[in-house]
Parts: sequence; structure tokens; C-alpha cells
Amino acid sequence: MLGHNQKRLGAEVIADMLAGYGVSHVFMVPAVLRRTFAEMERRTNIARIHCHGEKSAAYMADGYARASGKPGVCMAQVIGALNLAAGLRDAYLAHSPVIAITGGRDPKTKFRKVYQEIDDIPAFEPVTKFNATIDDITRAPDMLRQAFRVATTGAPGPVHLQFRGNEGQLDAEEGEMEALVEKQFAQVPPFRPQPQPEHVTAALALLQNAERPIFVAGGGVRASGAGRELVQLAEALQIPVVTSLNGKDTIPGVHPLSVGVVGSYSRESANRAVNRADLVCFIGTETGGMTTHFWAVPKIGTPAIQIDIEPEAIGRNYPLQASVLGDAKSVLAAMLAQADKASAAKRANWVKEIGALKAEWYAKYKPLLESDAMPINPARICHELTQHVPDDAIVIVDTGHAGMWMGGLYDLRKDTQSYIRSAGHLGWAFCAGIGAKAACPERPVVVFTGDAGFWYHIGELETQVRWNIPSVTLVNNNGGGNQSKRGFDRVYGGEGNNRSRELWTYNPMNFAKIAEDIGALGIRVEKPSEIGPALAKAIASKRPAVIDVATDIEALAPTAVA
Repeated sequence: MLGHNQKRLGAEVIADMLAGYGVSHVFMVPAVLRRTFAEMERRTNIARIHCHGEKSAAYMADGYARASGKPGVCMAQVIGALNLAAGLRDAYLAHSPVIAITGGRDPKTKFRKVYQEIDDIPAFEPVTKFNATIDDITRAPDMLRQAFRVATTGAPGPVHLQFRGNEGQLDAEEGEMEALVEKQFAQVPPFRPQPQPEHVTAALALLQNAERPIFVAGGGVRASGAGRELVQLAEALQIPVVTSLNGKDTIPGVHPLSVGVVGSYSRESANRAVNRADLVCFIGTETGGMTTHFWAVPKIGTPAIQIDIEPEAIGRNYPLQASVLGDAKSVLAAMLAQADKASAAKRANWVKEIGALKAEWYAKYKPLLESDAMPINPARICHELTQHVPDDAIVIVDTGHAGMWMGGLYDLRKDTQSYIRSAGHLGWAFCAGIGAKAACPERPVVVFTGDAGFWYHIGELETQVRWNIPSVTLVNNNGGGNQSKRGFDRVYGGEGNNRSRELWTYNPMNFAKIAEDIGALGIRVEKPSEIGPALAKAIASKRPAVIDVATDIEALAPTAVA
């Protein structure tokens, strides 16, 4: 009988199970599960990435998970647990399958003021789908299996397991147990729930009868791997597509039916298109404030359809004329099988109107996209990345101004390119890029962040060099967090001064020099024409690289149009 005839060390079982689930890297701050890490070295090929901060470890695991679709694993001892919980906020908001493991209190010494003791479990409740303690080592196998199940099913998300002992010393105990692995839950999605046929028929009829329908594709389309089905259905019915930031890589930006990112960090043509539509079909998006620009794009009351894998997401923010519960890939495939392509003819004028909106947008921003100004305008960086990022690259983007610039002005050229963005935490992208490259070593990984974001976890550049994880980080270096400029100017009477600027500016810095001192490749770029060659050089070097681009602190990203 499995689990009842073999006494094994907990560390052996944990190491074997992580390897069995296909985990290639664990990101951690020691000391936690010490014996498990020793067993990983003896029994597996798992890389044990020792970071400089717990939040960085969580961000790396998050980037690993989003790039690969496999759960990312991060760990911390009890004193670092709250830092790890803080790092899970982005994974939770972005529905990323991260498994966090921490040390925890020993029941024998609770409430006796043990050194560093605090009850961390409540801090993980808001940022996880499953949050549990393990006080008996024989529970480790079934709880690990449950962690992988929960992290990957439905809308994916983080889970947390707390092992007894401030360093999780529970793993050094023996028990009767077996290292059973359910490989189905080693990748997102493990299940593809099928929609009810009558719901598919009803939604498809509305789309085919509409003259100006539009798809809003979210991160659920990406997680389902449904980009091709989305594009095929859009082409069959001649329906334009806008995306959320999380869904940006579900359709190439150069596709004739692609209108851009909608919402707050968006492209003007996308917002205008959605607000001209007579039917909006949300697919794999929670219709949150960012994607809808606080429910102004589209306005509440616009005829709508919603397709989602989570029942609680359907109809949350918009009254619906039809809804479909199921996996995005399965639903879109079912719609495509039944689609009446003849109905596309009635949308010829709508597609022309969309084309005009796109042309108008490009004409408006062409001078910025092709600007030769120095200091460099960040719009030119976006344009250069559109042209020069490799066809198989993963692009990782920070929040704030980085998200605004890239969300609105950068385009993917191929469906083989990936785009992953911070769900709201500045400084996430650099660490996430390290995790993404660890997960996908065969693909170029290009990170876009600003100096404000890079400063957060710059110490992890040493981690990246030490482990030779060669992602490329492009820093939009303007000497400040200038997304804050408008707000501080406003509270200072409409025009900033030296005292207001000290609230969001930094000392000048050459990040290329810092990178070189740490052991990475550093490239300083001061002319727009140097961006493309610098990117090619950094990728070809196969070394950790920082491209430090000197940009204009007065250049502000476009704001949303409602």
C-alpha cells in the first residue's frame, strides 16, 4: 500500500515531488527547508536560486510561471514570510500559478515569544487561493499535490504552504509516505471545461447579428493558449479585437483586426473603437477598472457578452445579453465550428471604420515613434523594440509609465512573441525577467522598466550574474519616476517647481557602469539609432545585460481616452 510500507525522510519526498512536477528552479532566501535543498542537490537537477530578497524571489517565481505556464516555486524562512506574501500580490492579481513555501511557528512554543515569531498565515489570505499549515511531515505529500491542483485549475493563482519550524525544519523528520505526483497539474490549464452548447449558440447568434461587434481579450485567453482560435474566429466573422494588458499577446499588433490595448494603459484607437461598438464580447477578462478605464470603456449598459472559466467573473460589472462558462480555447473552438462566415459581409463598413481609427492614431503618434530627439523620447524605444525584438522573444514590462508606454505604443509582430506585464507593482519586471529566462532558456527575454522600477531590486543583478541567467533589461533612464509629475504639478498649483520635483526625481546614474561593475554586460545608449544595435548585441552576448537608455524626463506617456 502506497504511503504505508515505506518510511522516508520528508526532505527526500519533497525534493522528488518537485522534480516530478517538472520544477527546474526554486527561488528563495535562506534558510528554509535546508535538508530539502541538500536532497535537491543529491537527487534532482533543480537549480536553487538564492536571492537577495523574499519579494524578489516571489517575482522571479511569478515570471517563471507566466512564461512557462508551469507553477513557479518560491520559499522563505519565517522572518521573511511577510516579504514573500507582499511579493505574491502581483501573481494573485494576474492569476499566476505560484507556490510559496515558508517556515512557521511550532505549536509547542506558540505564544511564548520565540525569537522572530509572528503568525504569518493571515497575511497570505488575501493573496492566495489556498493557504495552509503543515505540522506533520506525513501530510507534506498530499498538501503539495493539493497546492499544485489549486494553483493550476480554474483561474490560476498563488498558494501558500507553511511548514512547522522557523526554517521549516519539519522536512528533517521521517514518516510513512510516498512521493506521488499528479503530472496533469504541472501545467496550466490541467482541465478544459466545455461550454453548454445552447450558451455557445446564443452568444454566437448575437455576434453574427451585430454590425459593430468587438472582442475584448484578456489574460484568460492567454492562459488558455487560445490566441489562434481568437484570431481565426475574428477573421471568420470580421470582428475587430482589442486586448487587456494581460491579453496583449493573444493577437499580433500588426494584424488588420487588432486595434490595441484597451482601458487605462491603452491605445487611443482601442478605446474609441470599443465605445463605438454595438456589442462587446469579453473573453477571459474580469472587466476590471484597468481594462475598462473604470467602466467607461465601454459604458455600462452597452450590449455585452462574457466568456469566462470562473462563474463569479461573469456579469460582475456589466449586464449581459449572453454568457458562456468554459475554457476560452474550448468556447472559441466551438464558436468557430458553427460560425456563419457569410455574416461577415455586414461588417465591412465597421472594419473600414476601425482601419480609419488605426490610421488616425498612427498618424498622430508617428512623429514620437520615429523621433530623433535627444534625450530620447520613450516612444522611440517602443518603436525600436517593435522592429527589433526577436520573433521568439518574451517581453516583460513593468507597471507605471513603463506599462503606459509599452501598452499603448509597442506592437508584437508575430504570434510566436510573448508579452507579460506587471499587474501593478513597480520593480516587478526585472525580477520576473530573471524567472522567465530561467523557465525558457532557449528564448530571448527582454525586460522594459524605468529607473524607478530598476532601483527596487537592483541587487538581484548580482543574483543574475552569479547564476548566469542572461535576460536583457532595458532601462528607460530619465532620472525620476515621472509618471508622478502630473500629480505633483497639480497639487503645487498646476506647475511644478524644484521642491515638487524632489518628490519624484533621483540623482543622475549610469546603470551600464553599475552592471559592468557587478559582472553583467552594460551598454549606455544616448542616441535613438543605437537602440536596435544595442539590443542585438545584448541578446547575442548570452550574458546578463543592462541597456541604459538616456531619456527625456519631460516626456509623458499618453493618457487614456474615454
